[in-house]
Amino acid sequence: MSNHGKKKTTYDPAEDLLDDEAMADFLADAFDTKDAGYIAHALGVVARAKGMAQIAKETGLSREHLYRAFREDGNLTLKTMLAVMQALGLDMTANCM
Repeated sequence: MSNHGKKKTTYDPAEDLLDDEAMADFLADAFDTKDAGYIAHALGVVARAKGMAQIAKETGLSREHLYRAFREDGNLTLKTMLAVMQALGLDMTANCM
């Protein structure tokens, strides 16, 4: 069977994050991995789901800065991460293991 003429689409998990609870659950699962790169990626997905323009406005950071920080080879700083989480209405808590 030929794929000629068919467009390939890329799945974007941000499309499935329809409410704040889904976003929080998605991030909690990312934190459970303890993989810094995946956590940064997940935060970027949640930011896109919420609307990068809105996040930029609320954090005072440019959209370009945010997109660069959330790239696979980006450099998400703790300062940016905390600002984005605050804009999303999320917090970080420390628990004993």
